Amino acid sequence: MHHMTLAEIARGLADKKFSSEELTKVLLARIAQLDPQLNSFISLTEELALDQAKAADARRANGESGALLGAPIAHKDLFCTQGIRTSCGSKMLDNFKAPYDATVVAKLAAAGTVTLGKTNMDEFAMGSANESSYYGAVKNPWNLEHVPGGSSGGSAAAVAARLLPAATATDTGGSIRQPAAFTNLTGLKPTYGRVSRWGMIAYASSLDQGGPLARTAEDCAILLQGMAGFDPNDSTSIDEPVPDYSASLNGSLQGLRIGVPKEYFSAGLDPRIAELVHNSVKELEKLGAVIKEISLPNMQHAIPAYYVIAPAEASSNLSRFDGVRFGYRCENPENLMDLYKRSRGEGFGAEVQRRIMVGAYALSAGYYDAYYLKAQKIRRLVKNDFMAAFNEVDIILGPTTPNPAWKLGAKNSDPVAEYLEDVYTITANLAGLPGLSMPAGFVDGLPVGVQLLAPYFQEGRLLNVAHQYQLNTDWHTRTPTGF
Repeated sequence: MHHMTLAEIARGLADKKFSSEELTKVLLARIAQLDPQLNSFISLTEELALDQAKAADARRANGESGALLGAPIAHKDLFCTQGIRTSCGSKMLDNFKAPYDATVVAKLAAAGTVTLGKTNMDEFAMGSANESSYYGAVKNPWNLEHVPGGSSGGSAAAVAARLLPAATATDTGGSIRQPAAFTNLTGLKPTYGRVSRWGMIAYASSLDQGGPLARTAEDCAILLQGMAGFDPNDSTSIDEPVPDYSASLNGSLQGLRIGVPKEYFSAGLDPRIAELVHNSVKELEKLGAVIKEISLPNMQHAIPAYYVIAPAEASSNLSRFDGVRFGYRCENPENLMDLYKRSRGEGFGAEVQRRIMVGAYALSAGYYDAYYLKAQKIRRLVKNDFMAAFNEVDIILGPTTPNPAWKLGAKNSDPVAEYLEDVYTITANLAGLPGLSMPAGFVDGLPVGVQLLAPYFQEGRLLNVAHQYQLNTDWHTRTPTGF
């Protein structure tokens, strides 16, 4: 059962080959057995899961149907879940039980999904390795000595290890796509505003976006269908009709114009990954796509711009965690200032403190124009590059990451080296574009992903290309040894 995709589970439930309750019990037992090796879950919700599974079975017995009805998933632990700990991977929120469900959680619950638990993550989604969590690092099931990517590494490791078929995740600078690449999954960051951020604990509000992590593009289409849509509670949500993503999966790629930016193939890219990217291009050419070299000239400025904008927004968003209203509070504060200082100093980890300080500095008087304002101007230039490129091509293709997953602890002493691993992913967040990573091969036994980018609200096109690629390759079917 644990090897089934979401699509296969939907067919099995519809054909009454098994019940949601039976499947849920199998997966809960598998998590109990295997997750100690991975540390991919922060909280398990066995009682809730079994109740939801029984309710889903009852709905099917009454004649209801739906691809997600009875499907087991997990939520990244920054989606608020009513009455359940929502920690954001931080000591600051270790004791926080959300009083309401995030819109994504509510929508998926209404569709009949079964929540198995909350997955581990970099603290407040700040990281590219899932090593900054208060609950410890997550291990990559392909090699337990390597990172699974971040910040959605818990969701990625759990799905890759076949503990469950799919999970929710979030992407601020690549945190869906990069873990997908490192763990041989398909991960989709939707257009900014396509999926509600209400109830999703914020890191950088103009960059954060929720999306699906699964083994196939078909499964991502199913999960995104349940997540997407306008939400009046979210001021950044866009009132745009949600298409049937599954219906567009089988469209022909004949004549599809794919752009390959020359800037992606610089000295920083592992040549073995470059070869796998070129192999993917050849595969898509066989399916009728037309390949064209393009240029994204301002890509080189994206990382410094991102690491000004994101920490600046984080310093503002995280000011609410002050030890007064909710979350961690220091013991025996001498006065209000001592309460603030010690609660935040003891509650936040090193990486979060680093980014808060960087952001506060960039927004401070005398430095706002030199850093934050200039970064926003670069952001506009990055967006303009994409708009110009999409006048020439339909899709942009390149590597998801410059290197395969590194060893646990290898970059802990050099945060900038870790930041540079986001070089290909952060531009989509700066521009608000949809992006997808799909499995494309292996380097030294570790998975490698290829990234696809599309114009706004063209998630269906990304899923179509990835699905057709997966019908003609088998990278996405590979399973890590021991799982």
